[in-house]
Amino acid sequence: MGIRARLVLLALILVVPLMVERVHSLEETRVKTIAEINHDFEKLAQRTVDAQREVIFSVEAILKSASQIYLSGARLGDACGLMRASVPTNLPWIRNVLVLDPNGRVTCASIDNMNNLDLGDRDYFKRAKAERRLVISDYIFSRVSKLPIAVAAYPVSPGDTLNGSVIIAGINLDWMSKVMDNLGGRPGVSAFLIDSHGTVLATAADQASMIGNPIGDLALLPAIEKASAASKSDTGRLHFTTANGKVRLISFTRVPGTSSRLIVSIDEAVASAAINREIRTAYIQLGFVCFLVLLGALIAAERLFVQPIDLMTAAAIQFGRGDRGARVTRSHLPAEFVPLARAFNAMAAQLAEREHELLTANDRLTVMASIDMLSGLANRRGFQSRLDFEWFKALQTGEKLSLLMIDVDHFKLFNDTYGHIEGDACLSRLGEVLTRIANQTKSFAARYGGEEFCLLLPSTGGDGAVQIGEMVRAAVQALALPHATSSYQTVTVSVGVAFTTPNETHQSMDLIEAADAALYAAKHRGRNTVVEHGFARAADVAMKMAG
Repeated sequence: MGIRARLVLLALILVVPLMVERVHSLEETRVKTIAEINHDFEKLAQRTVDAQREVIFSVEAILKSASQIYLSGARLGDACGLMRASVPTNLPWIRNVLVLDPNGRVTCASIDNMNNLDLGDRDYFKRAKAERRLVISDYIFSRVSKLPIAVAAYPVSPGDTLNGSVIIAGINLDWMSKVMDNLGGRPGVSAFLIDSHGTVLATAADQASMIGNPIGDLALLPAIEKASAASKSDTGRLHFTTANGKVRLISFTRVPGTSSRLIVSIDEAVASAAINREIRTAYIQLGFVCFLVLLGALIAAERLFVQPIDLMTAAAIQFGRGDRGARVTRSHLPAEFVPLARAFNAMAAQLAEREHELLTANDRLTVMASIDMLSGLANRRGFQSRLDFEWFKALQTGEKLSLLMIDVDHFKLFNDTYGHIEGDACLSRLGEVLTRIANQTKSFAARYGGEEFCLLLPSTGGDGAVQIGEMVRAAVQALALPHATSSYQTVTVSVGVAFTTPNETHQSMDLIEAADAALYAAKHRGRNTVVEHGFARAADVAMKMAG
């Protein structure tokens, strides 16, 4: 059967039961509609909570990253400058990022004119310092902007109970209110984000005057606490009678990681008023509607249903196949489908934007995950990625590939003698030397692990690699870093050199093992020396003899 015949049949099937059971059916429709309203608002509330949770997780990630950057900068002597240059504070939900010393005074800020501000009396500072975890404050007024904010606080070094420094970020409540706009503007419905004391943190734009004030009926909070305790869940629903005698359906859920709650309150009498009016007018319109359905099904089915559905389906399929620019042209749609098309286009635009943001964030995280913060060089993961790339490239071009494995001589004795702080400073100086040599030789330097470094030399044979290895050895010795337990009285390195012409019979790990074996031989030859592994040259001789 075609869609026209199906619509006519559907209309007949609907009309007969409605005429027989209209009172019962319309009442069920009213109940179902109210249930759908509740369900829709629960989903909207959950999406709002998810959005609020993403804000909290984002703030937590920023604070943890800023903490690590601040600690790394402290070792380099410019903690505040490195943090201000590296930590993004242009997010719409973050006002600023501050570092407080153990007494609560601002020692570093992402914006100017904030140093020496005393925040030691703030509850969030005391809790973060005592509990050594992320803390989200209740509603407060900023001492700088005089605006209402919530503050996230995180200990600079959560694993070190002796360090009392705390890093904080102001959370913009305007952003939270914008997130909640999709819960406002509906008759009989109100939604609030409240703190642990019942103060409204955020709400929809049509109720913005409530921000900063206690929630209307204070008896609601104990009722929510009781329902939450009874269900042993931070999410639930209850019927609540207000002071003026109105019965409201309350849905509540806690924002993860905070003491804040999102409360959605629905006055069923007001919310269902429109439905009740529709039910009353439905009796009058029923006969007329049935006639229009039967007549219009044959005439308008193609224009009002088939063509718009086909058009939107085609756009959805195109979008699903990866065309992020696919949109529905609203000029070809009936007015009834325009909101759906607008919603689809908005969703497509948001998905495309979110995909771009995720790709950008992933790129940033990938870069951060491949950098060794102590030496400033690539870490082992970054080195392995570059080695695989250069190996594949050399396979295609037939060029040689060399690798230097560099190890600090007697580094354990150096740490035992001078301490780990000096040891880290030593490794940092070696990272600077290798960075300079890598720039000069167009090579790739990385920290392989502990006191072991490596230098990858594309398009370089054994002789050139040995010369560069000698350059590294001499440059480190020229630093003249004191090392009393070494026979050379200064910090020195041993260098293992290996090179090969990549082919299908070898793997990149073979080159690493060869360079490591050469490094082992350099250690046994007295250290502070460069040793070349012979497997590549032996392979060359074997090929010549075979020829």
